Amino acid sequence: MDVKKDQKVVVLATGGTIAGVAGDVTRPNQYVSGQLGVSQLTQSLVTNGLQLVQEQVCNIDSKDMQFTHWQALLGRCHYWLSQNDVAGLIVTHGTDTLEETAFFLQAVLHPAKPVAMTCAMFPANVPESDGPQNLQDALDWVSKTQDTGVYLVSAGEVHFGIGVQKIYSDRSKAFASREGLMHGKPTTTSHLDWPMPTVAQVLNNKQWPRVELIYNHAGADGQLVSNLLQVNELAKSGSQANSNANQTSMVEGIVVAGTGSGTLSQDLELALAHAQKAGVWVARTSRCAFGVSDPDKHPTVTSLQNLSPVQGRVAMVLGLLAHRAT
Repeated sequence: MDVKKDQKVVVLATGGTIAGVAGDVTRPNQYVSGQLGVSQLTQSLVTNGLQLVQEQVCNIDSKDMQFTHWQALLGRCHYWLSQNDVAGLIVTHGTDTLEETAFFLQAVLHPAKPVAMTCAMFPANVPESDGPQNLQDALDWVSKTQDTGVYLVSAGEVHFGIGVQKIYSDRSKAFASREGLMHGKPTTTSHLDWPMPTVAQVLNNKQWPRVELIYNHAGADGQLVSNLLQVNELAKSGSQANSNANQTSMVEGIVVAGTGSGTLSQDLELALAHAQKAGVWVARTSRCAFGVSDPDKHPTVTSLQNLSPVQGRVAMVLGLLAHRAT
């Protein structure tokens, strides 16, 4: 897809290191995220005659990304993707939760146009800054690619949004994905046991499902699961003595990062069975960086197969949203 000169590319900024500023340029790891606005990020872009539209959705450190930020970003993505003169989108984002936002946008939007998420590992005002090149690469990719959907464009690489993971915290090439650099038909959410919600259902949602993420590990005894069930029971009781618990939303789902191929200790498996009986959704992934939870192991606990633990959690949040609407 070569973008025509009368078409637009929209840049939606959310903050992150790409918009960060270091107080001392000789100490690039000491900085504050989300300090520069979108117009400052794009001022040096080579557009080759393309029309560039810019919007500041939010300006935060992505570790502080909340569901309300996702709703705002989803709404703007949905609006711009529906415009005939828009060829594609660029979303600037912090690296810490980028893979979660990428899954969220792909799973809900299923974009028929290219959406390039991009980021930086070093703030904008240091010599090592990688943000300007990543942003330029994202614009060039959107203007030329035949692919559709949500992708990460960073460090000279392109990864599909489902399956990408941040694997390094201290280098510019911080991301990788199970299948490597992805083009053409990508991984989908079709293997999930539940449907995804519509854009309208997500935008109109007022109460997000609470889904907790826990790990299997040596000595895992299932006590964390039991504690979560106790919180639910306290919330149900409605007694004055338990008013603090009543203010906490009930746990509706648990995603377990299992060992190896998504395996669980005996005690943890038993605790999860109790959670299922109590009406809590339960699913498992692998805690290995690019592991796959084997559907044939612990068959009573849903396998999320090749989703990472954090993307699996987003998948369950969305699944619960869709379930409420049925």
